[in-house]
Amino acid sequence: MQAAAEAGDAAIAAFAATLPHSFARPELLEEALTHRSAANPRRQMLDSNERLEFLGDRVLALLVAEWLSERFPDEREGALGKRLGALVSAESLARVAEAMELGAALRVPPGEKRAGVVMRGSVLADALEALLGALYLDGGLDPARVLVRSRFAPLLDAAVRPPSSAKTRLQEWTLGRGLGLPEYVLVSSSGPSHAPIFEVRAMAAGREADGVGESKRAAEQAAAERLLGLLGAS
Repeated sequence: MQAAAEAGDAAIAAFAATLPHSFARPELLEEALTHRSAANPRRQMLDSNERLEFLGDRVLALLVAEWLSERFPDEREGALGKRLGALVSAESLARVAEAMELGAALRVPPGEKRAGVVMRGSVLADALEALLGALYLDGGLDPARVLVRSRFAPLLDAAVRPPSSAKTRLQEWTLGRGLGLPEYVLVSSSGPSHAPIFEVRAMAAGREADGVGESKRAAEQAAAERLLGLLGAS
């Protein structure tokens, strides 16, 4: 048990060394890297990263909106909104977290680690938001801004045009043909509360397709993407 704790501390220290900020309150970083499965139930799991995730979500949205306003001064609000939605999506957050090797520093029980919890996109996305919340509380917007602009730059630079989600593209396709709005139905949900799996069915133009994701929204996007392919509209 002690060896596992020491290994976890070493992993956090190694991860901290890769950040553009030295924490004056290292306990904030530890909290940001504590998954709810490793939190203390006697404290109602308030030592998990969920509260910092809540804060970091808002910090990220503000910093990305600020950045987009600077980078694309000639784009209207709608186009900027599409870019923002793509950059702050769980998928983008997970990609950035993977590139940072954030999962290696996450605190989870040994059993959860063996089950691959630290590799789940939703877990990585939440932890990255929590990290941004911790950076903000420890040093203000500047260190959080440095991390966002350095780590999200490849995603921003790759999108020449404002991206559209699969659900948006499917809706535009059906409405453009007078077919009304697509419908989405939850088929099933399974797994523990900290690692759920959702299956959703998308229906439009007399066709249907199922998608699976770690949230209902992600499952809807996956189903919409598959349905676009079936309709020849992808």
